[in-house]
Amino acid sequence: MAKRDYYEVLGVAKNASEDDLKKAYRKLAMKHHPDRNPGDKAAEEKFKEAKEAYEMLSDPEKRAAYDRFGHAGVDPNAGGAGGQDFSGFADAFGDIFGDIFGASRGRAGGSGGGRSNVYRGSDLRYAMEITLEQAASGFSTEIRVPSWESCTTCEGTGAKPGTKAETCKTCGGQGQVRMQQGFFSIQQTCPSCHGSGKTIPHPCKACDGVGRVRKQKTLEVKIPAGIDDGMRIRSAGNGEPGLNGGPPGDLYVEISVKVHRVFQRDGDDLHCEVPVSFARAALGGSIDVPTLNGRASFDLPEGTQTGKTFRLRGKGIKNVRSGVQGDLYCHVLLETPVKLSDQQKKLLKDFEDSLEEGGEHHSPHSKSWMEKVREFFN
Repeated sequence: MAKRDYYEVLGVAKNASEDDLKKAYRKLAMKHHPDRNPGDKAAEEKFKEAKEAYEMLSDPEKRAAYDRFGHAGVDPNAGGAGGQDFSGFADAFGDIFGDIFGASRGRAGGSGGGRSNVYRGSDLRYAMEITLEQAASGFSTEIRVPSWESCTTCEGTGAKPGTKAETCKTCGGQGQVRMQQGFFSIQQTCPSCHGSGKTIPHPCKACDGVGRVRKQKTLEVKIPAGIDDGMRIRSAGNGEPGLNGGPPGDLYVEISVKVHRVFQRDGDDLHCEVPVSFARAALGGSIDVPTLNGRASFDLPEGTQTGKTFRLRGKGIKNVRSGVQGDLYCHVLLETPVKLSDQQKKLLKDFEDSLEEGGEHHSPHSKSWMEKVREFFN
């Protein structure tokens, strides 16, 4: 029986792209695969026919020969339909079953046997709590973090002194084993040596065959001036060491700034409440306030009302990147006197009466508020 045209088998045009060929073959392979059609000889023949067509047309040289001479231009034994080589199917479905066929493109060392399975070490996180003063000025400190060091007993080999690692008998030193599961040929990391290709029959007792031991190391960390709550500092290469010669991870110092008793931080600016007696607010005068760098003062005008805000330029925190200094905002909080004596109460009463006799100009806010109330009810 004469073979059908390969393009007709796949149902594509002669100018079909590689992606078109692959999509067409996937569709036919999934439809006529023997595992999906057990005992169906017709489906099996269609699967073999589609496989042969795809293998020929997916090879640029074979496709060119076929386009020129037809079936006579290609070798019928090169990956023919009757063979058991499923590499064409694996290639067409590689992006779906990449892990099953052992593509493993993301790992170091490439694919195939004997891979070293090199892995980057994990990152470490260190939480550090600092004061607002420390965040504003910056400082240097030392921290202790867990680390791994090469075992001095076995010199990092993992084997008991006087012995050495041996080639893994399960994978023959390849680091991977291949298993046939029906249609699929599955390649996976060797369960005996975990991909290293070596086994240690007599592990070192000091490190349990790992080749390294847990230690504590001391690192100097520089906290820059202006750092804020939630920021973190990266210390490159001070995380967990890599496996099989892989690069180490990084250490991240995460900053948490304690709540301050006086100041509230808003970016590079600071805010604070300044209690003022009603007499001082009425008479005005100079007010002293604390800052992170000592004392400062500002002039309080006569008749200052509660909630009035005064800005002290450059008394905030230096920006951690630009170095520009923030400001300090002082919010006046009018303080009402408590626990008055009888004499003080009498003086206040006399003072209140004198204010009422003076008219509404002593209480501008009360006047405007009463006008708003009248408008509301009217």
